[in-house]
Amino acid sequence: MKDKLLKLLENSYSPYSHFKVAAIAVTKDGKEFPGVNVENATYGATICAERSAILNAISNGYKRHDFECIYVMCDNEKIGMPCFVCRAVINEMLESDKKVIAINPNGDTEIHLVKDLCPYPFSDEDLK
Repeated sequence: MKDKLLKLLENSYSPYSHFKVAAIAVTKDGKEFPGVNVENATYGATICAERSAILNAISNGYKRHDFECIYVMCDNEKIGMPCFVCRAVINEMLESDKKVIAINPNGDTEIHLVKDLCPYPFSDEDLK
């Protein structure tokens, strides 16, 4: 997966931050959906790679809880974690026991469960 993420980083549109991020959402049936961060001069219209990958899968007919895991890579030595907006989307779409796998370009990896990255989630239960 490391090599796929490295190649995908090339597709990032990040002219403002110069911080490239790539993600691949993997569905339970093994399909992979890529995503990259796409920045905008207004910043608020920017979309992160993790949301891009998940929304790619949703746009292709996948539904909530159809996901096995999500991989994420930033283009620096740090192991980057999803931002809190992405964590909210990950929490909505992936079951709490699914993995978020963060890899840096050197191959160093951290694996976290959704429930550990989102210990106090806002969910559909809060809307009742």
